[in-house]
Amino acid sequence: MRTAYSVETVRAAEQRLMARVPEGALMQRAAAGLAVACAQLLGRVYGSRVVLLVGSGDNGGDALYAGARLARRGAGVTAVLLAPERAHEGGLTALLRAGGRTVSAGDADEVVLRADLVVDGIVGIGGKGGLRPDAARLAGLASDSRGVVVAVDLPSGVEADSGEVRGAAVRADVTVTFGAHKPGLLIDPAREYAGAVRLVDIGLGGELPDEAALEALQHVDVARLLPVPGAESDKYRRGVVGIAAGSGRYPGAAVLAVAGALRGGAGAVRYVGPASDAVIARFPEVLVSEGGPLKAGRVQAWVVGPGGGDDASTVADVVTADVPVLIDADGLRLVDAGAVRGRSAPTLMTPHAGEAAALLGVPRGEVEGARLESVRELAGRYGATVLLKGSTTLVADSGGGAVRVNSTGTGWLATAGSGDVLSGLCGSLLAAGVSAFDAGSVGAYLHGLAGRLAADGAPVGAHDVAEAVRVAWRDVRG
Repeated sequence: MRTAYSVETVRAAEQRLMARVPEGALMQRAAAGLAVACAQLLGRVYGSRVVLLVGSGDNGGDALYAGARLARRGAGVTAVLLAPERAHEGGLTALLRAGGRTVSAGDADEVVLRADLVVDGIVGIGGKGGLRPDAARLAGLASDSRGVVVAVDLPSGVEADSGEVRGAAVRADVTVTFGAHKPGLLIDPAREYAGAVRLVDIGLGGELPDEAALEALQHVDVARLLPVPGAESDKYRRGVVGIAAGSGRYPGAAVLAVAGALRGGAGAVRYVGPASDAVIARFPEVLVSEGGPLKAGRVQAWVVGPGGGDDASTVADVVTADVPVLIDADGLRLVDAGAVRGRSAPTLMTPHAGEAAALLGVPRGEVEGARLESVRELAGRYGATVLLKGSTTLVADSGGGAVRVNSTGTGWLATAGSGDVLSGLCGSLLAAGVSAFDAGSVGAYLHGLAGRLAADGAPVGAHDVAEAVRVAWRDVRG
C-alpha cells in the first residue's frame, strides 16, 4: 500500500523526530537523497550545469545543501535567489564554500535556459495558491529549459493536501519527496505537474500514524482483496449480481455492464431491462427477468443506471433492496438523495466529474480542480461510498478516513461504455461480499489495468476492456 499524509501530519512527525536527532539532521538526510537523485538523472555530474531556484524556506535550504554536494563533485552550480536576504543561511554558506555561485532572479534567464538540470526549491509543502510573478517567471524559464526539472518535495505552486493548482506552478519531470508522499503528488491536476515521484526515506516511518490521508492499492493489496472461489463454492456463494441497465436508445450499456460483471467473477448475472435480446445474444448464460427488479429473484447486489434513460421507477425499486447497490450514470440523475441516505445496506455511487458536479450543484471545472474535496463532500452528503471517475479515480467512504486513489488509470479508458464495464465489475465484487470501499478500489484498479493491457499503446473500445479484465485478474493473482 502506498500512503500519503497531510502537511500537518508530516510536520508533526518531523517535529517529533527532530527532537531526538542532532540539529539539521533531517535537512541533511533530505539533501543527500536529493543530490543522489539529481546525480542519477545527470549521469555525469562533473562538468554539468545545475541551477537551483531558491525560495526563502527550508525547501530552498534542501536545494542549497544538495547543490553543495553536487558542486563538490565538479558540477557548476548556480543558485537563483528569489529573496537573497531570506535565503537559508547554512545552505547558502555550504554552496558558496563548495564553489557554487548565486545570481538574482532578474539575471537568471540565460543560466536557467542553458542548464542541464534545474532544481525547484521555490516553495515548500505549505504553499497555497499559485506562484508570485517573479517565481512564476522562473517556472516558465524552467519549462523552456533544455534540462531536467526536479522539484524538491513538491512542485512549487501546487497544493500538497488537495492536489489543487490555483495559478502558475512548476512543471517537474521528477519530484523528490521526503519522508512520505503528499496527497497532491497522487491526485490530478497536481499529479500532472509532479512527473515521476521518488520517495527519500528520512526516518519518519515510526512517527507517522497508521491511517493516512490517501492510500493507493498495489498488486499485493488487490490480490489479497480479490474473492476467489473455493472447493465448496457454487454460483450463489460466488455472488449473483442484478443488472438493471440499458434502454431502447442504449442497449449496449446493458451488454457492457453484464460483461464487466461476468468477467469480474460473478457466479451469475440476473438482467432486468429492455435490452434482454441484446444481452442474451451476447451472453446466453445470463438470467433474464421480465418483471422488474422486485421480481427478479435472488441477488447479492444490484447495479442500476448505465444507459437507463429516464426509467426512474426501476432506480427507485433497486434502491429499496436490502443488498449492496451500485448507482451509475442515469441512475445518479434519477435517484432520490434521501432514499440513498436512508439505506441500511451499502451504496456505491460511481459518477464522473460532470455527474458529480450535478450532484453537488457546482460547475464541472470546480470538481475537476478539487477532486479530493469533491469526493469527500459527495460521500458525506449522500452517506455512500463514492467512486469519482477521471484522470485520477478516487474512492471515499461515507464514514471518512483515508481516500483511495487508483494508480492504474490510463487515458485509453476515455472511451464510450468503459464506465459501464466498471459498474458491472464493481457490482460483481459487491455480490461476492467485498465491502463497497474495497469493491470500488479493487474494481478501479482492475479496470485501469485492463485498459492498459487491452490498449498496449493503441486505441481500444469498451468491449476490449471488458475482455481484458480476465487478463488483469490473472496478472494480479500472479
